[in-house]
Amino acid sequence: MSFFGVPLSGLIAAQDALQSVSNNLANLDTVGYKDQTTSFSDIFAQSSATNGEGDPIESGLGTEASSTTSDFSDGTTTETDVPSNMALSGDGFFVTESTAGTVSYTRAGDFTTNSSGEIVTTGGDTVMGYPATNGVVDSTAALQPLTVNLGSAISATPTSEFTVPSNLDSAATTGTTFTSTAKVYDSLGSPITVSVDYTKTASNTWSYSVDVPNTVTGATPSTGTTSIASGTMSFDSSGNLTSPTGSVALSIPTLADGAASLSMNWDLSNTSGAATITQTDQTSTNGTSTQDGYAAGTLSSYSISSNGTIEGVYSNGVTSALGQVAVATFGNEQGLSQAGTSTFTETAASGVANVGVAGTGGRATIAGGYTESSNVDVASEFSKMIVAQEAYQANAKTVTTLDTIAQDTVAMLSN
Repeated sequence: MSFFGVPLSGLIAAQDALQSVSNNLANLDTVGYKDQTTSFSDIFAQSSATNGEGDPIESGLGTEASSTTSDFSDGTTTETDVPSNMALSGDGFFVTESTAGTVSYTRAGDFTTNSSGEIVTTGGDTVMGYPATNGVVDSTAALQPLTVNLGSAISATPTSEFTVPSNLDSAATTGTTFTSTAKVYDSLGSPITVSVDYTKTASNTWSYSVDVPNTVTGATPSTGTTSIASGTMSFDSSGNLTSPTGSVALSIPTLADGAASLSMNWDLSNTSGAATITQTDQTSTNGTSTQDGYAAGTLSSYSISSNGTIEGVYSNGVTSALGQVAVATFGNEQGLSQAGTSTFTETAASGVANVGVAGTGGRATIAGGYTESSNVDVASEFSKMIVAQEAYQANAKTVTTLDTIAQDTVAMLSN
C-alpha cells in the first residue's frame, strides 16, 4: 500500500539526520572540520482534482533530504609550535594541489613538509602560494608550491651602503680625535671593520679619514691601516652638517682574500633625509651602525606572518621572505563540493575562487604555528540527535500502526 511510503520516508530522513550527527561527532577532533546539517523538504502529490469549493486536493507523500549545509564559522585555534601549521581566522580556504594537478580548498592547516621541503597537507597535496625572489614576494605571479628547505644556503652579499649615526662634541678642543666604526662585508662574505676618524681642526670644522686594516687590502705593514677616503666636514651654528651632504663614495679596489673590489656609500643622512652626523655641545658618541651586506648563511628557521608571508631566518641573522601563502574565497561557500578529509572543490554553484593575499579583500588572516579545531558543538549535536531519535521512533510507530490496520483489513475481507 502506498501510504506505507510516508512513514518510511520519515524513517529514512531520521536516519540521514542521525548519520549527519554521528559524522559530526566522529570528526570532533578533526582539524579544520566544519559542522554539517542535513535539511529536508516535504513531498506532495500533485493532483488536478478539486473539492466542492474549488480548492485543489493534494496529499502529502512524506519527506526527503534536500541539502547538506556546512557551518563555515571559525573553530577555536590551538597553538602547536609547528612552523608549517596554519590557522585561518575569517573567510577563506587554503589552496592545495594534488600530484595529478587537481586544485582543492581546505581549512585544515595541520601542514607538514615533505622530503623536497614543500609544505604539504596530511594527504600529500602541496600548499600553493606566491613565489619570492631575493626576498621579494610577487603576488601577481601564478600560484606555485611553497618550499622551505631548512639548511639551504644564501649567498654572501657585499655591502653597498652603511651609516654610523654620530655626534661630535662642539666643545672639544682643536686637535681632538673621535673614532666611529662599522662592520661591512665583501663579496665573499668576509667582515671588514671600517673606521672613521674625526679630528677637530677649527670651530664647526672637522677633518675625517675613512680607513680599513692593511690585512684587508694586503698592504704592509700588516698592523697598519689603509685610507680609502678623507675630507673635511663643516657644520652650521646649530650643529647641522652642511658639507658634505648625502653620502661619501668609498672604494677598496683590491682585497687580500680574493673578493671583488668593493664599492659602497657612507650615508650621511637617513631614509627621511635627516643628517646622521651632528655637532652639539655633548660628549661625542656613536649610535648603532647599519649596513646592507651579509655573510653567507643557511636557513635555520622560519615563521608565517598574518598575511601569509613565510619569513626565513638564516644563520647569518638575515631574515628574508621565502614565499606567501594564498587564500581563496567564494561567492557561495555552500556551493562547494566536499571531497573528503576536510577539503572542498569548486563547482558552478560556488563560483570561481577569488584567490589573493590573506587579510585583503575580505580574506581571512593566518596564524602561523596554530591549527583550527573542528567547530562541532557537542551540546548542539546531542540536541539534534534527540530530535532525530524521536522522529525515528514516531515514524516507526506509524509503520507499526499502519501494519496493524492493514492486517485487520485483510482479516475482515477474508471473512
